[in-house]
This record gives sequence, structure tokens and C-alpha cells, in this order.
Amino acid sequence: MENLRFKVLDFLNKQHQLQIPSMGLNPDLLNPLESCRHDNIQFKASHDIENEAISDEQILETIESVYYQIDDAFDPCRHELNKISHHPSCYQIEKFNKQFNQQQYVVSKKVLQLILQKQSTCNQQFHEALDIQNELQSLIKTCKSGRSSLHSATVKFTIASLGILANYKRRQTIEKLMSSLNSIKTLQRTEDHLQELLTEGNFPGAISLLLECRSAAQTYKHFFCIAALSRKLQDTLEQVEETLDFNLTKICGNFDEKMYSSIQEAYQLLGKTQIAIDQLHMHFTVTIHNTAFDVVHSYVGGDIKRQFKEICESISHENFINCLIDLSKTLWRIIHSYYQVYNWHITCTEYTVKNDEKILKNVLGKQYVQHKLETGIIKIWMDIEIKISTFLVSTDITCFKFEQFVRILGIINRLMEASEELCGKKLEILQESMKKQCLLYFSHYHASRLDELCIFLEHDGWELCPVKSTFVATQLQEFKSLKSVLDNCELLSNTDRLHFDEHENFRSDSGSSRKYLESDITFFDVDFDETKDEDILVTIDDKACEYISEDSEDEVNHDVKNNATIERFHIKNSKRRLKSIVVAPMVTNTTLNVLRVCGRYLQMSRLLSTIAVTVIRSMIQFFELYLYCINLFFTSDLQITSESLYSPKLKLTLTRIEENLINNNTTNIESEKIKLRKLNLSTVVDLQKDDKLFGLAERVVGVESLIFLGQQYNNLQAFLKQFVPDNSERGFLSQFYVQTVESAVDLRKPVYMAVVSKCFDVTNILSLMNRVNWEIRDVMSQHSNYIDILLQKIENFSKSLDEVMYIVPLSIDVRCAIWENVAHLITHTLVEGFSNAKKCSNGGRGLMQLDFTQLKSKFEMITGVRPMPHSEYVETYVKAYYIPENLLHDWIRKHKEYSNKQLTGLISCMCQNNKKSRQKFIMMVEEQSNR
Repeated sequence: MENLRFKVLDFLNKQHQLQIPSMGLNPDLLNPLESCRHDNIQFKASHDIENEAISDEQILETIESVYYQIDDAFDPCRHELNKISHHPSCYQIEKFNKQFNQQQYVVSKKVLQLILQKQSTCNQQFHEALDIQNELQSLIKTCKSGRSSLHSATVKFTIASLGILANYKRRQTIEKLMSSLNSIKTLQRTEDHLQELLTEGNFPGAISLLLECRSAAQTYKHFFCIAALSRKLQDTLEQVEETLDFNLTKICGNFDEKMYSSIQEAYQLLGKTQIAIDQLHMHFTVTIHNTAFDVVHSYVGGDIKRQFKEICESISHENFINCLIDLSKTLWRIIHSYYQVYNWHITCTEYTVKNDEKILKNVLGKQYVQHKLETGIIKIWMDIEIKISTFLVSTDITCFKFEQFVRILGIINRLMEASEELCGKKLEILQESMKKQCLLYFSHYHASRLDELCIFLEHDGWELCPVKSTFVATQLQEFKSLKSVLDNCELLSNTDRLHFDEHENFRSDSGSSRKYLESDITFFDVDFDETKDEDILVTIDDKACEYISEDSEDEVNHDVKNNATIERFHIKNSKRRLKSIVVAPMVTNTTLNVLRVCGRYLQMSRLLSTIAVTVIRSMIQFFELYLYCINLFFTSDLQITSESLYSPKLKLTLTRIEENLINNNTTNIESEKIKLRKLNLSTVVDLQKDDKLFGLAERVVGVESLIFLGQQYNNLQAFLKQFVPDNSERGFLSQFYVQTVESAVDLRKPVYMAVVSKCFDVTNILSLMNRVNWEIRDVMSQHSNYIDILLQKIENFSKSLDEVMYIVPLSIDVRCAIWENVAHLITHTLVEGFSNAKKCSNGGRGLMQLDFTQLKSKFEMITGVRPMPHSEYVETYVKAYYIPENLLHDWIRKHKEYSNKQLTGLISCMCQNNKKSRQKFIMMVEEQSNR
């Protein structure tokens, strides 16, 4: 037992020594002594210890804190032995031994880990220690050499020689001091030179001099006077930076390439290029605000502490346009300066740099500046947009004249075009503001123009305005600014308009903004006045008519072929002279007024396309009102009613116009849609005089001026479609051209029929026809008396037409339309007279054919119109008398153009001896009419 105790003590003493732990040693080998009577207990204890899973952190926590303290008097062996009882068992000793081994293993591993972690630092410090050692050895050598040299000096040199050396050393010190004093003196005098450089605008020179002075001051900082000079140089540098910033502000309003180059070079020397570009953008924003305020305030005066919106509201209407122009010019100069700055940075020469780090820094700085300038232009335009928008919405522009309003619109349009062209961004806020102002102005303006048109229509004498034969709407002053755009549309009229680029063609001058950036002139300096002298009226030397000879059949046929409206008529030259072929268009003062207003409306549409649809709809209202009034004025005295007088298209058009535009009451009702009262024909127009053919001249002028107006609208069709780019929204425009404009020609028939119906007494003709005996047995060679009366009426009517042509030249189209109405009335009257016959023989049928053949031949001879219009209407009816009874059923079904009365008369004559058949066919006619 005593032997075991000494072994334990010896083991503990060994633990106190610094040893490397025996990694992986089996703890059982440390205790070779075993007690047989404790075998089972030790085995169980050993088995329990091995099965315990204890982490390294837990083992480190079991180590007592006394082991971490630095105490020379501490004896760990004694400390551990004191914890063992006087009669320890092998199990307890084994347990202590196992615990100590675990702690030793963990501590050793932890120490080894820390050593490995600090190994690189240790090596570095070791090398530093070696470097210090080498320096110390070099210092020792230097000291030894110095001592050796001093020893040689004491041996070899005399006191005089040493004095010379001392004086030489003193001389070197004084020279060094003189150099320092001269440098200090130079530093003291740099301030005056700096001011000269700043005055000359040589900012790079001033910055370079300051940087050199600061470097020199750092060298001589051990002098007391230099410390104060360093502070002064720093203040001077700050002052120079303020001067740079002040001159950078001037660049915003008036770009000076020489000054800006000097400023940029100075900022690059300071290493503040990026800061300078940020400052520049801030100055542009401030300059826009201050400049806009100053311009508007110069027209208003008063307190300068008011807000920009407040002073804009104080602008008088007399000064509004001039102030807007000055404001636009000033803001454009700021834009001009900005683009000059941008171009300078694109084209400037790079400063020379020597190392890769500076090259990389320079490239990155340039990229930053370029990106900042590219994105900054949008911010600049937005600031300008806000100022202009605020100025616009602060004034009620509805009281301006149209010319003034268009001028305002033109200025804004130029700004918006410049923005879209230069930075690819639309000024949406400005566009929306202008749209609201335009809609407000246009609503008032359009209402007044409609009232003006009503006055023109009610007071127009429907006399010709003497315009040249070549007159078209685009010759009017109001269309001058649209001429180039209209020419482009005319060139593209035969191409696919879906590929038409509206942005390229609707600009007043494509690419114009960039050319103004290259000059000192703003496009607001260009004269806005686009007035010109109109040359549309006919002069003494002009001739409105072309005359043709009596036998010139080719000329007549050539003119007829050029008129699509009379394609169904083949006109041959008769023995009588055709007086004239009208070349000059028929235009009234009302027509010119409508065209002028349309020109103004198109100017607004071109300058602000967002309201174009509203403007086009208003233009359509002018034509619709014109068409409705022509029908109202000149068909009010129409004495006959016939479904064939009004085409289905014309009926639909007139009904729609009356529902949408005309108020059935005598007063106008305020509503969202404009409603107009029914107008009255001017009292100076007399439609009752038979010697004037019941106002035929006025009727012709009214209808033909409407047709001419429709032709002018047709010429604008391609142009108008560009304002409605979305095909889904073009429905109203297509309906207008396909239905309304095309139906204007159809108005000739009812208007001219009103004259024809008065000139030919239908009642008298029917009365004469009723006296004719249609039951004759043989066919007579002499036609009936009523035919002579009709022919006499036709000749008298032809003479009256010749007299009207001295007042109003009648074109072939008009004459054909008039004679077509005459033929229409006569043929329908003949059929009506034939249907009145109660009985009719074969001889009577032959007399009908003879009468109509005589009438037809004489009609063609008198009028020169061959074949006679509607002649088949009579011929078909007369020939129906010869149709067999078994085929009459099909004939009645096919020919619905005849009335029930006419069909009944035909049936009565054909079946006059067969009552049953007559009743059968009459019932069929009645059933057919009821369907």
C-alpha cells in the first residue's frame, strides 16, 4: 500500500512538468496493479467511464480556477494530495488518474490549436525580430566606423583642420536654412499670384500653385510661421473652390467652352470631378427656378417673396404671350447650355495619367459623368415642364383670339417636339395641362363658330363668290402652315397609309431642334407670323368658263367622261349650242367661312394631337349643318313626294343629323351635346318667282357649293386619318366620308325637283291624258295633243335654263341632274296617266307607244341628253299590256317600282273582259304591298 502511494506521488510530480501528451495511450496501462478482490468493481468503473461521452468544453470547465492563476507559491501536487483521503481505494486513484489524463489531453489539444492559429503571426513577429537584429548589427557597424573615423581624426588632424570642417558644416546648415527661408518667403508671396490667376480665370494654374504650396508647407511644418500659413492656404483653397462653384453657376445660363474647360481641369486637379458634376446639376435646377421667376416677375413687378404660381396668376392678357416667349427663350438657353456641357464631355481630350490605378479611376469617373449627364437631361426637362405648365394653367386663355391661341399652342408644341426629339421623352404634364386648356378654349370657340355659321347660313344670298378656276381650300391663309404636311399626305394617298409615320410627317420641321443646339439662335426667335396674301379671287383676265363649238362632239364627250356623276348618260352634241362648261368651283361666302374655320381647327389638331379627335368631330358638325340647311332651305317647297327622290343613304344622314345636332324646339337647350335651332332661309332669296325658275340659280349655288365643300373634305381625308391612329376609333370618320359626304351629291335630285315640279303642271298633264281615248281600233299616225304641250313646256324650260346660265354657269353635271329630274317627272306622270285609263284597246296601246316615242325623240333633241333618263320606266309599263295572262303574275312580282294604283290600272285594262282574273291579280297586288 505504501509502495502504491509513492507511485501516485511520483506520477503527480511528473504531471507538473511540461510534457507533450501521449496521444491515444490506453489509460489501463497506467495502473498495472490490480486487486483481485476489486476486479469486478474496477471493470464496472472502467466500463462506465468509457461509455461516458464528455465534450472538451465540459472537461475544461472541470479544471479548477487555481490552475489559471499565476502564483509562484502554489503547489499543485500538494493541492491534489490534500484532496485524497488517508485510506484511498484503487478505484478512487484510478478515477483521479483518469480525470487528470482527460484534462491533460484536452488542455494539450487546445494549446496546440491556439499555437497553430497564431503560427502565422508568430512567424511574422519572428521575422520582424530578425529584421531588428539585422538593423542593430548595421547600426553597430556604423557606430564602429564612426568611432574609427573619430579616432583617425584625433590622430591625423589638427585643431585648425577640425575648425575648417566645423565651418563647412555650419555653412551647409546655413545654406539649407536659407533655402528654407526662401521657400517660406515664396509661400508668403503666393497669395497675390493666386488672386491674379483667379482674376484671369486660370483656375488650373491657381489650383496647381495651391497644391504645391500645401506640399511645401508640409515640408516646413516644423517652422512656427508655416503652421499659420497652412491654415491660410486651406482657407484660400476653400475660397478658390467657392469661386469655381460660382463660375460653374454661370455655365448654366451661358456656356463658355474656355471657362468650362478651365473649371473642369481645376476640379480634376482637386480630385472632385464627380462632385463637380453633381454640383452642376444642382445649379441647373436652381438656375431654372430663378430664371423663370425673374422673367415672369419682370412683367409683373411687386413683392419678390411671392411664390412662382402667384406671380404667374398676376400676368395680364396683354403680356401673356410675350412673357411666354421670353420664358421659353430663356429656358431654351439653359437647355442649350446643358447640351453644350454634354457635348464637351463627349469630345474633350483625356488628361494624361501615368499609372494603371489612375487610368482606372479616370475611366470610372468619365463613365459616371456621362451616365449622370444622360439621366440628368430628363430631370432638366421635367423642371422646365413644371414651370411652363404652372405658367399656362395660371391664366384663363379662353379670352384670347384664335391667332393668339395658335401662337401659344405653337410655342408649347415646339417645346414638346424638342423634348421628344432630344431626350426621347414626352412632356406628359405639359401636354395634359395644354390639353385641358385647349379643350376649354375649343369648347367656347366651337360654340361661337357654330353660331357664326348659323348667321352666315341665314343671311347668305347664295350668290357665287368669284374665285379662280384653280381654287382649292389649301390656298386659303388658314392652310398655309399645313401645306407641307398636306402635300406629304397627298403623295402617300395611293400607298398603304397604315405604315404612315405620323411623328415624322406631322412635325413642323423634323430634326429642327438639334440644328438650333448648334447655334446661338433659339427656335423661338423664328417669326411665328405665317400670314400671306391670298390669291383666290378671279381677275378681269381670268375666265370662269370654257366654250366649245357647235360641232365639237369630241370635246363634249371628253368632258363627260371626266365626270363620274353622269356616267350613265351619254351626251351627244345637238344642233343647238351648249353655252358653257363650268370650270370654276361654285363657292359662297358661307363655304369660304367653313373652310377657313376648318383650317384653324386643323392647325390646333396638328399642334396638339391629343385633342384631334374632338376637333375632327367638330369639323364634321360644320359639314352636317351645311348639308341639313341646304335640304331644309331648298326642298321646303317640294310639291311632290316620292321615295325615289331621296336615296337611302341621304335619308339616313338627314335623320341622324336632325337627331344629333338640331333642336326641335325654338330655343337651344343646354346639354352635353350642342343643339341648334332650325334655321330660316334669308329673306333676300325668293323661291317663288317663275321668271327666275323659282330660285334655281340660288338652289344650284347652294347644292354645288355643298358638293365642292365635300370634295375639299375628301382631299383632307388622308390627313385627318393620321390624327386617329387607332383603327377602332376611326368608325366615326369612315361613317362621315362613306355616308355623309357621298350623300351630298344625292341632294341634287330633291332640290332640283322642287323647281321642276313647279315648272311642269302635273295635274294639267294628267287631265289632258284622261281626255285621250285609249279604246281606238286602229293605230293612229298622229300623236296625242298632250305630247305637244309637254314638248312646249320642255322648250320653255330649256330657254329659262339658258337665261339662268347668264346668272350662274351651269356645269354639265348640273344640267344633266336637272334634265334627269325633268325626265323623271314626265315619265312618272305618263305612267300615272296611262294607269288612269279604264279601258284600253290594242290601238290605244299603240297610241301610248307612239306618244312616248315622239316625246322621247324630241326630248333628246332639245336637251342633248341621249338616251332619255327613265325611259325604260314607261316602256316597260306599256309593253306589259302585251304580256300573256299566265306570265303577268311573275311580272308583277319583279316590278315593284310601280305603285298599287298603277298596277291595278294595268290589270284592269288587261283583264277588262275577265272579272275573275282581274280580281285575282288585284288581290295579289294588295298582298304584295302589305308584306
